[in-house]
Amino acid sequence: MAAAALLLLVGCGEEAQLPAAEPYVWDLPEGFPTPRIPEDNPMSAGKVELGRHLFYDVRLSLNETQSCASCHRQDLAFSDGLERSVGSTGELHPRNSMSLTNAAYNPVQTWANPLLDRLEEHVLVPMFGEEPVELGMAGREDVLLERLEEDERYPAWFDQAFPEDEAPISIGNITKALAAFQRTLISGRSAYDHFVYGSESEALSESALRGLDLFFGERLECFHCHGGFNFTANVQHDGTAFREVSFQNTGLYNIDGLGSYPARDTGVYEITLRPSDMGKFRAPTLRNITVTAPYMHDGSMQTIDEVIDHYARGGRLIETGPDAGDGALSPLRSGFVAGFEITSEERADLKAFLQSLTDESFLRDPGLSDPFATD
Repeated sequence: MAAAALLLLVGCGEEAQLPAAEPYVWDLPEGFPTPRIPEDNPMSAGKVELGRHLFYDVRLSLNETQSCASCHRQDLAFSDGLERSVGSTGELHPRNSMSLTNAAYNPVQTWANPLLDRLEEHVLVPMFGEEPVELGMAGREDVLLERLEEDERYPAWFDQAFPEDEAPISIGNITKALAAFQRTLISGRSAYDHFVYGSESEALSESALRGLDLFFGERLECFHCHGGFNFTANVQHDGTAFREVSFQNTGLYNIDGLGSYPARDTGVYEITLRPSDMGKFRAPTLRNITVTAPYMHDGSMQTIDEVIDHYARGGRLIETGPDAGDGALSPLRSGFVAGFEITSEERADLKAFLQSLTDESFLRDPGLSDPFATD
């Protein structure tokens, strides 16, 4: 992969050189379109590799205990395996850490913010957000810049990645480099891809093939929110004429009989204040889904079986406690969450298909891994 090749170009010592402003050469999986790149942040090999170092650098947190990779681990498809993420000061995040798999194709970022449509803006949230505190750098931009300026390698690396800037070490360029690296987190070499795009007829088991038919059938209706090459209804790339954005209420909560979600996490409604947006969240990609548990925006489901049960029922029933309510009776629940019957054999087939979406090469690609681990 192009990203992996960069490892050969980055040494460990003071004289290490990035590949400067050389254009980044996409090594896209078969059948994948070219991501749409913002005009003010063109890809370059040097910028991507700089972003990789920043992504794994704990100096991006105020107390130097966490990096971006702390909540986005490569072996977990750039998620973190927790119900809800924990910031560098120990503050619990209200949401589950969404996988960064194929973030380059997202028309909007995060679970429920329709306004956050650029990775360059998105990376500001964990660094400088205060509700909750993640990396904890709010108001301490000077500390972050000073740390990078005093490093023996970063000044030269920023110069090479942003050769036209008089002062290349800046918050704006940090976000551009991080966004460039995250756009290379592309996964599309799973067994499913070998079967569909590589014409490898033996790539999927008989069980997975039956699961494929179930997944794309009208009875289960999974594909309505998780269709296309990226298994999500939210997508944009060089070939799309407009952004395809979809937020859905899946009947996870219904605490008042009117469709309300807990006040701590109301979805798109928190941004728009439109009652119809209550409980709406973005359907994430299902690529690598078997390694990104727990599931749902709040990590409230531990297993794929729980998720299947939820959709089979047509909404979740919470019988006691402050969040009690029947999501299947929510008037705001998506029409695609209508419930279905599924046999134990069909469940096994569906799970086999979902397992076929795991891209082992992505989880181990050295070009996406921690560069400091080899320093």
